Amino acid sequence: MTTSLDRQTAELPPLTSAARRFFKHPRLMHHNRLAALVLAVNVAYAAAGRPLSTAALAHASLANLALAVLVRQQYVVNLLFRLATWAPTTWPLKVRWTLGKVYHFGGLHMGGALAGTGWFLALVATEPNGPSAVVGWTLTALLAVIVATALPPFRSRHHDHFEKIHRFGGWTALALFWAHTLLSAAGPVSVAVLAVVTFSVALPWLRLRKVAVRLERPSPHVVLARFDHGETPFAGSSTAISRSPLKEWHSFANVPAPGESGFRLTISRAGDWTGSFIDDLPQRVWVKGITTAGVANIETLFTKVVYVATGSGIGPCLPHLLAAEVPSRLVWATRDPRATYGDTLVDEILAVQPHARIWNTSRDGKPDMVRLAYTAYRDFGAEAVICISNKKLTWQVVHGLERRGIPAYGAIWDS
Repeated sequence: MTTSLDRQTAELPPLTSAARRFFKHPRLMHHNRLAALVLAVNVAYAAAGRPLSTAALAHASLANLALAVLVRQQYVVNLLFRLATWAPTTWPLKVRWTLGKVYHFGGLHMGGALAGTGWFLALVATEPNGPSAVVGWTLTALLAVIVATALPPFRSRHHDHFEKIHRFGGWTALALFWAHTLLSAAGPVSVAVLAVVTFSVALPWLRLRKVAVRLERPSPHVVLARFDHGETPFAGSSTAISRSPLKEWHSFANVPAPGESGFRLTISRAGDWTGSFIDDLPQRVWVKGITTAGVANIETLFTKVVYVATGSGIGPCLPHLLAAEVPSRLVWATRDPRATYGDTLVDEILAVQPHARIWNTSRDGKPDMVRLAYTAYRDFGAEAVICISNKKLTWQVVHGLERRGIPAYGAIWDS
């Protein structure tokens, strides 16, 4: 365990060329590129020169909105990760570097939602007055509200409202889409697609259940939640839990222990909901029962990885450290690790990561995480860095390294 920037800390390598750095800018990250690709395909379809009939407009709208919904379905997400991480480590690093960006799939969700809303507006504008048009304009207005409130300015400032609007507005939009489809006497293809979308939306709720949880509170800042209700999720997956399933859900990384049933969640005080959870220590919570792959699951694309975590970001890293499927090195910056997370958790980490660099921010202040990450990357001979932290620091580490030609990954807080 080390606690200061010392002579072992490496100087950062030089920046790559301006052209390469241009494509590493946050505004041009893969999430936005995928959204732009979806929109470009739709523009090309619209400009193909053939007449756009009412049926063509309806199919284009439904296809895009189905993409927006299905790409967010938990089983689809897990499939995307499986396909992306199927590549062996013998493939060129540049190819694996790109495949590791699979977690940017939210760009498809965003592009499909924007394009689908645009096509539906065009469809409704061509419809004659009648019940179908009334439902159509109502749905158009609702889709516009959902899109507007999902934009970063609103979402970041009013996240709870965004969640409610997205959930209840989405359900209402689906019902209105059914009404509009039936009123407009659409063909069997539209009905079949709508049925698939409806099943996709309903599936997680069909597995909703209330389960017992055992809680350990090593400090007022953290609680360790233990579950053993017949589910042992795969390492690196996440589970959404709730105390009021129709109001809000919060996802946390699953930490299964090798050879043991059940799993743990590390929940840190980061707002009203987590604060109330830590203070009240509920005995039962709601779970949806479908675990989902997370960003760290891309580790298998590389021969060695460095995990960079701050605070409770250790939670998503821990299952991978314990599983030891890929050789890894940990860099963890947190305040008073033993006092905050307990001796048991810290000792468990050191047992599998004896060379971990654990930085006590209470004693040594805030470190230069980009330099610490690069030093570990260089000394360990790693191929990639995975950062689990808050939004600001994640972007600093990920883009700070990628602008220097180093594969780096971290959550993007996408739509």
